Amino acid sequence: MTAADVVVVGAGMTGVACAYYAARAGLVVTVVDRGGVAAGTTGAGEGNILVSDKPPGPELALARRSAALWRELGDAVGGARIELEHKGGLVVAASPAEDAALRSFAAGQRAAGVEAHEVAADELCDHEPHLATDLAGGVRYPQDMQVQPMLAAAHLLRAARVRVLTGTRVVGLDRDTAGAIRAVRTDRGLLPTRAVVNAAGVWAGEVAALAGVDLPILPRRGFVLVTEPLPALVRHKVYAADYVANVGRSSTDLQVSPVVEGTRAGTVLIGSTRERVGFDPAFSLRALRGLAAGAVRLFPFLKSVSAIRAYRGFRPYSPDHLPTIGADSRVPGLHHAAGHEGAGIGLAPATGEAVAALLTGAPPPLDLRPFAPERHDVHL
Repeated sequence: MTAADVVVVGAGMTGVACAYYAARAGLVVTVVDRGGVAAGTTGAGEGNILVSDKPPGPELALARRSAALWRELGDAVGGARIELEHKGGLVVAASPAEDAALRSFAAGQRAAGVEAHEVAADELCDHEPHLATDLAGGVRYPQDMQVQPMLAAAHLLRAARVRVLTGTRVVGLDRDTAGAIRAVRTDRGLLPTRAVVNAAGVWAGEVAALAGVDLPILPRRGFVLVTEPLPALVRHKVYAADYVANVGRSSTDLQVSPVVEGTRAGTVLIGSTRERVGFDPAFSLRALRGLAAGAVRLFPFLKSVSAIRAYRGFRPYSPDHLPTIGADSRVPGLHHAAGHEGAGIGLAPATGEAVAALLTGAPPPLDLRPFAPERHDVHL
């Protein structure tokens, strides 16, 4: 097969972003995926682009940079074409104690540069007229956005003008006598290259193992309910304050936090659940009931609305809840861009920009040390 400057393994949103920015930097890029474009976690996502759920620290810095890049990408490929919506987020509290904790969390974010506006209980209906009336308060985040992830991945990949090999499984990473990458071995032939980006999502650990390194990324199952098409009754991405805590937990047990948002098609998406059950594809009635109950708790009108389908996906979970981004010092030429869990859509552009900088020898725009692949060695 034709040689490439870099082979990106994975055609989900993160891999697409890496390919897009690498190609823009002048590199010859080939993207390889065992399935199709956005066929894994990306295709099962809600399209969240959030700053609201991240505490001050490296992930929030990555999220803020990504939000700026998403606005640029919307201008570049057409925001309407990828259904990029600057709808904002509204996080709501069920009790006075929860409201106080939410306001404290928001104050820390504001100090880190996030727009966060406190909303009193009696003002929530001004922002969401159909919201439950017994909530204790909330915080509005104008910077939160939503995108249709499959459309975004397809249009960015088309704009990148890179070679794409779908239905192609990576079966080996060939290395020279010095241990550096020299080719990607696939079930369709050999791809000569000196650089590989491991953006394989929940399978990133398997790809890393082909190079003899450990990358502790595991699947974390989640479900989404989809309602029948409705008038535009939900204006923001609305979620319960305990969502943030559930994102950061490491428990294997089922966790449910209501997240409700409308789409351009009129359907309402209802998430989110988290549980570590390996790659078990079974549908959990307990999880779906939890989603329905949580959504009705926030928006009582949903009690009389029909759910038309449900789907599930697997988030790439990292034990310390940070993605792995950067060059792997253990294998020259190997780079990782994986482990974003449920934030991959939102964090993809800044991840791709940073990886492209490393591939071209430029300084990355953000400090990547908190995301370094080698940090996992201390947990082995």
